[in-house]
Amino acid sequence: MPDRFFRASPPKGMTFEEQRAWMVRTQLERWAVRDSRVLQAMGAVPRERFVPASERSSAYYDGALPIGEEQTISQPYVVAHMTELLALQGDETVLEIGTGSGYQTAVLAMLASQVFTVERIASLSQRAATILAELKIDNVHFLVGDGSLGWPEHAPYDAILVTCAAPKMPAPLLKQLSDGGRMVTPIGPRGYQDLVRVVRKGDAFEEERLSPVAFVPLIGEHGW
Repeated sequence: MPDRFFRASPPKGMTFEEQRAWMVRTQLERWAVRDSRVLQAMGAVPRERFVPASERSSAYYDGALPIGEEQTISQPYVVAHMTELLALQGDETVLEIGTGSGYQTAVLAMLASQVFTVERIASLSQRAATILAELKIDNVHFLVGDGSLGWPEHAPYDAILVTCAAPKMPAPLLKQLSDGGRMVTPIGPRGYQDLVRVVRKGDAFEEERLSPVAFVPLIGEHGW
């Protein structure tokens, strides 16, 4: 089986800081994440803060982990890869659908001007908001609601990242994307999807299907 699919854990005895550096070297740089700002953010955000205490020793495992409420924190490579596809420069307003643990949110917050994040499960949204406040990340705005509807009050967005899978492209999210904006989202049936990047050009939307992924479903009016 190719090395890419071997789920490795950091060597024993490393501090969390050392594990982050190991993650960047072995899980991100080795597998072609090239954006230096993304790599810096992934090396700075303490992933161990976003997983349950029972999973903390596995925080830098090369795979997804449960966070409660039948939800997961994505594999580090997937977080970095999806973030890189947004091509953030630092002055963007970003919409995230599916706050989850708040880890992806924190990475986006380090790379953009403002992040608006929507989560349907109140307990997860509240937990993520608490962790980000403790980390003194103050450019994130939280909403509990149907993520498939987006957050129209603050549209348009320069970038939209969807961390849960819909059977087809949610129309409200396309409408909330700015001209020239990028959206990255998993599209497909439950259990197996394609990662899709959409670029808006006026009233047209260019779609590019990328790697296979597996995300929890987007529950809502324009999801499942």
